[in-house]
Amino acid sequence: MSSGSQEAELPGEGVLPVLPGTLSESLRAELIAFRRDLHMHPELGNQEFRTTAALKARLERAGLAPEVLAIGTGLICDIGDWDGVRPRLALRADIDALPIPDTKTGVAYRSTVPDRAHACGHDVHTTTVLGAGIVLAELDRQGLLPQPVRLIFQPAEELMPGGATDAIDCGVLDGVGKIIAVHCDPRVDAGLIGLRTGPITSACDRLEVTLDGPGGHTARPHLTTDLVNAVAKVITEVPALLARRVDARSGLAVTWGRVEAGHACNVIPQRAELSGTVRCLDLPGWRAAPDLLHAAIDEIATLHRAKSQINYVRGVPPVVNDPVVTELLHDAQVMRRGAYAIEDTEQSLGGEDFSWYLERVPGAMARLGVRTPGDTARRDLHRGDFDVDEHAIETGVELFTAAALLDGQRD
Repeated sequence: MSSGSQEAELPGEGVLPVLPGTLSESLRAELIAFRRDLHMHPELGNQEFRTTAALKARLERAGLAPEVLAIGTGLICDIGDWDGVRPRLALRADIDALPIPDTKTGVAYRSTVPDRAHACGHDVHTTTVLGAGIVLAELDRQGLLPQPVRLIFQPAEELMPGGATDAIDCGVLDGVGKIIAVHCDPRVDAGLIGLRTGPITSACDRLEVTLDGPGGHTARPHLTTDLVNAVAKVITEVPALLARRVDARSGLAVTWGRVEAGHACNVIPQRAELSGTVRCLDLPGWRAAPDLLHAAIDEIATLHRAKSQINYVRGVPPVVNDPVVTELLHDAQVMRRGAYAIEDTEQSLGGEDFSWYLERVPGAMARLGVRTPGDTARRDLHRGDFDVDEHAIETGVELFTAAALLDGQRD
């Protein structure tokens, strides 16, 4: 670990020295190796036993005392003395992988587990919080950590409604005053971050619908419930109805992903099933969505003489970045890499269970650039060929450490 001597200017803050806590070459190499090991051994939500054990062992080597969550995977780790009064700053990472195959070629760290891959960058999120914890632990030993910090390694982010709710039930937010996180963004260059005040992700719920009817012969649809036609009407008309029943600025949208009905070309089926996602840009629209969807589906089903059963599964609300905490991330990045290293970012339609923490405490999430500078290929998350420029790890570690140091000075 080394300290810099350059200076950076923050708006309204005057000239402040670059903070301590930059990465040594040995730690940088170790973190890359740690990330690659996680990438080779992905684990699904609530099954992250190997990942949890690896994190626990490395944090203990750093002289810390991590605690595995009561749910069996994931852990928390506190750094610095807590007097029971001054709140902690929490750094959160998600540790689970996705149930898709790793299709990358030409890299030695491809997943070794069939149909499992870290295709959303959680291995990078985990490694950056781990690296920050190692750096902050050393600063604490030197008497340079101005406030207590909690590391949260959360399982099951990819499961709905997200492992954050279980982690909160385990007490991870006890004594926490603010919480910060990063999420990999393949549209932003490594070394940069994207920031936005207010909503940065969308709400995401799951909708499952079953329509029932007596069935019959396709020669006589007028004598029965034409269930295929009914389900087609639900698919096309529910989104149209919603567009007229909710403020367009809420961005409430239903997208169907699965439909099943019938097995023979001349038989009207007795049952049809469809499922999809409900996404929304703001909290009021998200809170109103279940009642609106139930009413719209029932109306259309009744019109076509079908009986409907609706299973509306709450997922996650939008991540709404607190302005004060977003400013903290902004200033931390300026201190480390300069104002040029920050981009404005748009609101994503993806869901993130980090939002559940923000229902309890103020916080913010930054987009962590993972694209190799100069790369013009279109890349996205949740694809088997997803990979990152590993320089992003250092950016994430320094962002977290600088935020912890700056926040402690301001409080």
